[in-house]
Amino acid sequence: MATDNHAAPAWPPKQRPPGAQPVNAMKPRKMRGSLAGRAWKALVWGLMAFFLLNVMLLIATVAVNSVATRWFGTPLPQGFTLHWYAKAWEDFQLASVLWVTVEVVGAVVLLSVALGVPAAYALARVRFRGKRFALLVFLLPLMVPPVTYGIPMATVMYKVGLAGTLPGVILANLVPALPFVILVMTPFIEQIDPNLEAAARIFGANTWRYFRYVLLPLLVPGMLAAGLLVLVRTIGMFELTFFTAGPSTQTLVVALYYAVFSTGVRAPQSIDAMAMIYMAITLVWVVIALQFVSPTQLVSRVKQERQ
Repeated sequence: MATDNHAAPAWPPKQRPPGAQPVNAMKPRKMRGSLAGRAWKALVWGLMAFFLLNVMLLIATVAVNSVATRWFGTPLPQGFTLHWYAKAWEDFQLASVLWVTVEVVGAVVLLSVALGVPAAYALARVRFRGKRFALLVFLLPLMVPPVTYGIPMATVMYKVGLAGTLPGVILANLVPALPFVILVMTPFIEQIDPNLEAAARIFGANTWRYFRYVLLPLLVPGMLAAGLLVLVRTIGMFELTFFTAGPSTQTLVVALYYAVFSTGVRAPQSIDAMAMIYMAITLVWVVIALQFVSPTQLVSRVKQERQ
């Protein structure tokens, strides 16, 4: 009987490189990594939701109390009325306060943009000794608390007779607003190609035509973004306005402070109504400003220009 002595060849087992782990051993590690990532995301989103929920509940409480006839010990008020808004409008003289707020905010935005854009252009285009020191001086009001320079500035204004006047309040709010514009506009101007000016000169454009037809259209998005930031900051600027404002030059945030902490008996509903008016006006101004500029579009535009 013939037998086959040729056995099948024995192939050597596959050798794994040193330090390599089996495929089955890598799956639990990936699962642990994915679980840790999901847990971290859930924690972050949970904290954000908890924070936003508390803010919304606080705003809702103030809003409901501002229209409540009586609200104590019950889930909802016993009745609703707009009487407290009318009372707050009369007691706190909100018509004059709102007009002063509009004047201060408008003047600060216009002056800070008009003065900050040329300064930012010089810092972005001109090379000179002490440029970093000049930039540091411009940014000092943003790096220190307003109280540190607000009290000495108010002392000087009282000595020269500017305290309690509308120009004094505008100048006080201009101190942090101007560096804000410079901080926003300097990197924005650096993204503009300097060769555009040379090309405009070649085609016969003078300085005014270059500024009007070439540079200004490129600066408008940055100017609007800087104006939006200054607007929001000036509306909520309390310290400098509180130090320099008088009885007839109070902005809305200072008037709200006096309504809460000044002497006298006032209904909490009227104070809440004044707070709602302040929040509503701030929201309206921000929404109007966002119709002209979108900060996200501005950031994406700068990123595209860098690429």
